Amino acid sequence: MPKSTRTSSQSSGLQLGRAVEWPASPDAAQIDRVPNPQKNTDYVVRFTAPEFTSLCPVTGQPDFAHLVIDYVPGQWLLESKSLKLYVASFRNHGAFHEDCTVAIGKRIADEIKPKWLRIGGYWYPRGGIPIDVFWQTGRLPKGMWIPDQGVAPYRGRG
Repeated sequence: MPKSTRTSSQSSGLQLGRAVEWPASPDAAQIDRVPNPQKNTDYVVRFTAPEFTSLCPVTGQPDFAHLVIDYVPGQWLLESKSLKLYVASFRNHGAFHEDCTVAIGKRIADEIKPKWLRIGGYWYPRGGIPIDVFWQTGRLPKGMWIPDQGVAPYRGRG
């Protein structure tokens, strides 16, 4: 990476290209965005976080999920290192499955203002019941193909 690019990201406040502390909570996490060089073209970006962890707000026990985030960028792209840090900030955060999933989707949408965003939270069973949570912004832009999120329904030993 050219030195000028590294210096540019540091001076712009991005976490990319430099050592940063792990955020203590989702509220303390910084989500970075970068300009979309293909802003006049509609396309889909997918992030997958197969090892998401948070805490049950009642028992304090860990909850695990497979998150899939699809979005159609507008002016901005979601910077992946900041997403990694944001997702990791939930490890010691107590919230229900629905709250975690929807809060992540809303926070990303607020930060990057995509043309469209969808998040699927596929939560592993606790108490014998898996919970899947889905949230999206508005309507998908016309003509876009969105692949299936590719997470099989929970089948236990079946």
